[in-house]
Amino acid sequence: MTTPEGGAPGAVETPGEARADRAAPPRKDAAARPPRRGPADPVRMLMHRHQELCAHAVDALEIAAGLEAHGVTDRTAARFRHRDVFSLAEELYARVPRADPATAPGAGPPHATAPDRRSRTVCGALHLLPGAVCVAAAAALTSVTTAPPAVRTAVGASGLVLLALAVRLGVRSGPLRLRHGTGPRTAGLWVAWTAGYAVYGDWLLGQLLAGGPDLPPAAPRAAVAPAVALAFALAPAAGCAHWFTARGRRVLAASRGLGELAARVRPLLLAVTLLFLGALVALLLGAQAVLGGGDPLVLGAAAALGVLLFLARLLAVHGFPEAAATGLASAAALEAVAPALVLIARLPGVPPVDAPVAALATTVGPAAVPALACTAAALGLLVHGLRALTGACAHWPAPSGPAEAHRP
Repeated sequence: MTTPEGGAPGAVETPGEARADRAAPPRKDAAARPPRRGPADPVRMLMHRHQELCAHAVDALEIAAGLEAHGVTDRTAARFRHRDVFSLAEELYARVPRADPATAPGAGPPHATAPDRRSRTVCGALHLLPGAVCVAAAAALTSVTTAPPAVRTAVGASGLVLLALAVRLGVRSGPLRLRHGTGPRTAGLWVAWTAGYAVYGDWLLGQLLAGGPDLPPAAPRAAVAPAVALAFALAPAAGCAHWFTARGRRVLAASRGLGELAARVRPLLLAVTLLFLGALVALLLGAQAVLGGGDPLVLGAAAALGVLLFLARLLAVHGFPEAAATGLASAAALEAVAPALVLIARLPGVPPVDAPVAALATTVGPAAVPALACTAAALGLLVHGLRALTGACAHWPAPSGPAEAHRP
């Protein structure tokens, strides 16, 4: 005997068993999979967010620099299922269609961006121009030593103006040209102050400590040898900056992560700093042998100033003009404190606040003030550069977005 549904004999299904069978949980192998969290293609969001960067990039390294400038790190790339920023940039470069090069921001004729031999010659001449102008100005001042004070003042002012114009032309061409805007407008003021103090600061501080200066009889005495050496130092500074930029881009192309890039860039920065320091010391010793003025402390202060100016320009060229201006402003402030304390101490009822400055100038010499100020500021910029110049955004000509806003 069978059931109406064709079951086994005697296997009559009761109503309770039927309800229990219908209420039984589904089998384990038929259980539904948990819903997928997040988008199936997480990189698509980055493609839309950085569409212009990816479309106009010439290779994956430019995209990596732009992503790093916008705060994307290797840890961020891991959330997009990539081991590092470079791997993520390679996928973006492969998936985003290339845009017309003529529509790229700031695009021009292809031959306009390729430096030729003539342009390199012009840049080299512009980098040597400040030294030539400084030598001519020093020779002109020497030739009018017996002239009236008004004539000497006019010749000196003309030389300073021409030297400032020559330096401006030199830093606006070649490897020293800024690629990330113009930077703070006050940076030029701090450069002028520190350079002027290197030439006339020791004389001024000595006159103030002696109760002077009694102008106009006390004619300012310039430190000619450091001034000439610093003016000629623009040429080795451009060469060292070009070497650091070229090697930095090679390291960027060979690195497979931001950590590896940072570990390989730090020795480059230390090496280029020592290379420039060696070239500057050679210039200072040569200027001392030709022009005289052999105070070692004065030469040391000039060397510290030269390294400070080089590091500041290197940071500004690679996208960190604010940090460069801060370092220069710190040195200028420290140099201004010394004569200010001497003048404040002359006020009636004021304690001798100039005692530390007087002791330092008497024991070591007036040049100790700029030496300490520039050395401290240069070390600060070097420490900052060891962190700031290790990112991908610092080694690409035109990263997307300001580099400094996204650095620690």
